[in-house]
Amino acid sequence: MQQTLTPARVMRALAPLVWIGPAVVLIGVVVVWPVVVMIQSSFLRISRFGVVQGANGVDNYTKLFAEPDFDGIMVRSLLWVVAVVTITVVLSLGLAQLFNQRFPGRRLARWALIAPWAASVLMTAIIFKWMLDPEVGLINMILREIGVLDALGGADADPLGNAATAMPWLVFVAVFVSLPFTTYALLAGLSAIPPDVYEAARIDGASKPRIYWSITLPLLRPALIVAALINVMNVFNSFPIIWAMTHGQPGYSTATSTIFMYILKGSDIGESAAMSVVNFGMVIVLTVIFLRVTKWRTEVR
Repeated sequence: MQQTLTPARVMRALAPLVWIGPAVVLIGVVVVWPVVVMIQSSFLRISRFGVVQGANGVDNYTKLFAEPDFDGIMVRSLLWVVAVVTITVVLSLGLAQLFNQRFPGRRLARWALIAPWAASVLMTAIIFKWMLDPEVGLINMILREIGVLDALGGADADPLGNAATAMPWLVFVAVFVSLPFTTYALLAGLSAIPPDVYEAARIDGASKPRIYWSITLPLLRPALIVAALINVMNVFNSFPIIWAMTHGQPGYSTATSTIFMYILKGSDIGESAAMSVVNFGMVIVLTVIFLRVTKWRTEVR
């Protein structure tokens, strides 16, 4: 039987728009429109002052892919993401398990863990840059006193000025600022696991390692996937840490694709926009690969 379209039915059908409409508009203005402009800009010839000088076809992409440092920067970007996310997740699993136990001062320890997360990432990066200063940095002073710098090639060693040591320090700082969120996400997942499951496993005689691998990790999987995925996107697009500490130097030895994109903006906005599109595509590809590898739709049994 065909239903008559009345004003009341139309109003009921449109009622959800009152709630989701503002969110849709916000997403369109803040996310979709900038992406459209970014893609359009990658096919334009734009002066360094932002004046559009006409269409440029695919020349921006051709120029970008011909950059001698492009391949190395993309490989370094992937290694950067894999290193930071892997170390962060592994350490966060241990910290979440620790903070899920009862011990004296647990609340204080949890509060202390929030500090790197609450502080500005840029401020944290600048503090570590000062601490690694080759002359007056606290870390360098300590390493000098215990003789480590002498063993590494001299008391005037500059950790951030040496390509061999700069990237490991950047990874360390990135892990340092990523740990709080990841740990708390996993801690929330641990708190949601019913205690009865552990009690049943102990009655059956399961050892602690077996309980962790067969019960804790599978039930922690949803929280683990969410935490790791957010870290993948954040780390790939990370800018403040590397820019504040090294500006991608020496050369491009510590530059990721995001840093390279910003550097290109100073000389060729069109090429920088092309790099932005490549970055956007890489984030999507990494996300799809991650979701496929983790089989996120598979339910835990």
